[in-house]
Amino acid sequence: MIISASSRTDIPAFYGDWFRNRLDAGYCLSINAFNGRVYRVGLSPREVDGFFFWTKNPGPFMGNLSDVHSRGFPFIVHYTINGFPRLLEPAIPSVEASVSHLRVISKTYGKKAVIWRYDPILITCETGFDFHRENFAAIARRLKGAVKDVVVAYASFAFRKTRTNLTRAAREMGFRFEDPHISSKQAFLRELAAIASDNGMALRLCGQSECLSPGILPAVCIDAMRLSEVAGRLIPSKRPGHRGKECACDYSRDVGAYVTCGHGCLYCYATASHRTSRLYHEQHDPKAEWLRGPRRLRKSSAAS
Repeated sequence: MIISASSRTDIPAFYGDWFRNRLDAGYCLSINAFNGRVYRVGLSPREVDGFFFWTKNPGPFMGNLSDVHSRGFPFIVHYTINGFPRLLEPAIPSVEASVSHLRVISKTYGKKAVIWRYDPILITCETGFDFHRENFAAIARRLKGAVKDVVVAYASFAFRKTRTNLTRAAREMGFRFEDPHISSKQAFLRELAAIASDNGMALRLCGQSECLSPGILPAVCIDAMRLSEVAGRLIPSKRPGHRGKECACDYSRDVGAYVTCGHGCLYCYATASHRTSRLYHEQHDPKAEWLRGPRRLRKSSAAS
């Protein structure tokens, strides 16, 4: 079984102690976000084929990566480096720090063990196509030689939390956002693909098959074949992934929890309330069986 840690929250940035404790215990509990059912996820070597980590700040987790490696688990890190204005990403490390971390991971565990994500491509009055073109190229130049693949995706307004958070922020902060026409998205992806290629990378698109065009490859974010190359042995794949037919990923179990990330990104699809996320992080018990259990938050005077 492949474990995703996690597309629901940033475990490497905020919950490294909990993750290490659950590895020691050999299991964790998680809650199905749709029906509320509790399920057990085995984390022992005989049950886990490998891990996919998702993060915007692996700095606090670097020791954990070494521990995961020493335990014999192969892993791949999806590392999002966007370099957006603080308005959109108020708590993300600088591009310089992020590039440094990615290069350490690449040098230590190999280029196949890390994937750069430029995600989402969000078009606002602060981040138009010109911004993204220059910003993407600048980051790509810094990462040249350290990664082989970059995964991109446009902001999806099908996610209610993304739409609600951005609409509220636009009203309160006075900025504008838009969802460009598909033809504009396709043309811009071809520009980004050319920039990626110039820097030794292949650009892949996560989902959003309507935006695919010649030269743009679909992403397989949970990829058993890539994990097999990292592991040096065949890891069986099972499809479709947890997001259904639109998703090209192999099947995995996610051990994270929604509404627990502390980054506060305005476009987040996994957090309805950044205040609630901060409270859960403050009240988190690293010795608990689950990252976020079915309990009420204690009262707090934390500002929203």
